[in-house]
Amino acid sequence: MSEYYLGLMSGTSIDAIDVVIANITEHEINVVAAHTHSIPLKTKQAIFDLCQPGENEIDRMGELDHQLGKLFAEAANRLIEHSNIQPEDIRAIGSHGQTIRHRPDISTPFTLQIGNPALICQLCNITTVADFRRADMAAGGQGAPLVPAFHDALFSHNTKNRVILNIGGMANISILASDSNISISGFDTGPGNVLLNAWISHHKQQAYDENGAWSASSTIDETLLNTLLAHPYFKKQPPKSTGRETFDLSWINNVIEQTEKTIKPSIVQSTLCELTARSISDAIKVHAPQTSEILICGGGSHNRDLISRIERLSQIEVRPTDDYGISVDYVEAAAFAWFARQTLHMETANLPSVTGAKRPVILGAIYPA
Repeated sequence: MSEYYLGLMSGTSIDAIDVVIANITEHEINVVAAHTHSIPLKTKQAIFDLCQPGENEIDRMGELDHQLGKLFAEAANRLIEHSNIQPEDIRAIGSHGQTIRHRPDISTPFTLQIGNPALICQLCNITTVADFRRADMAAGGQGAPLVPAFHDALFSHNTKNRVILNIGGMANISILASDSNISISGFDTGPGNVLLNAWISHHKQQAYDENGAWSASSTIDETLLNTLLAHPYFKKQPPKSTGRETFDLSWINNVIEQTEKTIKPSIVQSTLCELTARSISDAIKVHAPQTSEILICGGGSHNRDLISRIERLSQIEVRPTDDYGISVDYVEAAAFAWFARQTLHMETANLPSVTGAKRPVILGAIYPA
């Protein structure tokens, strides 16, 4: 049976809200409309501020939760207005929410995404499904990454060993073996765009390094690169996931201080790009050595310098998911439309082989219209 679902995604990069409407059946996922909705600068800063501990967090979180709920609803309604789909024909909205804290490895693990789903439901008058990660974490998993299940549904191939590489704020891979008897695996490889964006924002007041032009203009500092790669996360075995709590501007500055030398900002940018490329390529070599194809999606897929480094290091061609039927910019939003369908159909959507959960579980909380 064919049903329309709307997916909302705001990731670690905090660059925009991606929205899709997808026509989904048991065997097919077709994106029929898509929209990128801007996030006001003041709201972005409020999100950044909440990603690290600070004063008066509960009040600030409550206010931002409401603001983001309204913004997500606005993004959804904007797409609906410009599509040929009537609101009553959309079975549900799947909202990832905005992650402000992800702590899977502490003694009392938790993950927190905000963006009031009850408010989205009321403002759109459409059943809304949200809070997808905590059910997996309650079952003993990392709560991330979740998208490998969707990648498997969309991109698995019976003769080709594929890696689906998503580069958002963090980078994650889904390892899809052609042999269906081999369990799907995947994990966060480490920073994606988060350090590149933070560094260029601090030094050039630009939101991102377009096409990787700044990183491509300079050479890398091997001492700095090796010190960055010494972070224990890169050697940790899966299942694993990470976030801004681990990789941020303060971490870069602390590592630079350890080198005890002055490094030109452009050289740091080039080294950070190499760090992302190296950590991704090393992860593929170690955990998916039989890979024949890399399909890329997420904001990092627009960084030409980063892609060329990944291809050089991995010796595998990197191709955009556009070549396989879905825009690089909307894969994750489409994933959460699919997750909403899984929830309403009472079907499990986590992969214990990826997250480390004890068992498959139904993800998400439902807010009926």
